[in-house]
Amino acid sequence: MAHQITNFIFDIDGTLINTYEKYMPPMIDVMEKHGYHVPADQVDSLKRKLFGITGADSLRQGGVKEEDIPEMVAEWRALSFQREDLVTVFPGIKEMVTGLAARPDTKLAIATSKVREDYQEHFVNDYDWTKYFDVAVTEELTSKHKPDPDPILLTMDKLGARPENSVYVGDTINDLKAAHNAGIKFAGALYGSSQPQNIQDADYPLHEPQDLLKID
Repeated sequence: MAHQITNFIFDIDGTLINTYEKYMPPMIDVMEKHGYHVPADQVDSLKRKLFGITGADSLRQGGVKEEDIPEMVAEWRALSFQREDLVTVFPGIKEMVTGLAARPDTKLAIATSKVREDYQEHFVNDYDWTKYFDVAVTEELTSKHKPDPDPILLTMDKLGARPENSVYVGDTINDLKAAHNAGIKFAGALYGSSQPQNIQDADYPLHEPQDLLKID
């Protein structure tokens, strides 16, 4: 059976792998160290709100002064990599990716807020199923990031993809906005989202990764 959607573009964190515990507690630790106190009753909501965007944008939206961001991002990354053992693959991801890759005329790609080094060293090198992604657009390749459409548009350009044949798969409201701003459909990874209520209006709600195999 021929499928209308033939270009699948993926976010990584919260969509393919669960990195919430790797990244978000260290963010709070670094903010506290540098004098940006988050009240205890606001910590959880702030972590959920800022998950899934670039490190700089997370700190910026968290109220960090621009001049403090570069040093804090570096410290945050260093602390996060000490928690690499907390990262897991969402159940069914490998089967979903390999199932899509087996379809004729179907292309898979990545549009992520990760920097290239993190993408290569802490994603590609860790999982054999990443070989199925034809294109990867990382943070450095665009000056604007989600919810702006630039990363998705660049990915589509590299794929030679048309909007009507493309879908972006992500787990946050910024992913949803980026997809729609790029003029394509959005598949919401409810199974991995830290704020699933924000993506209930996804064009394709995904309760498990295998649901993506069912869309046309």
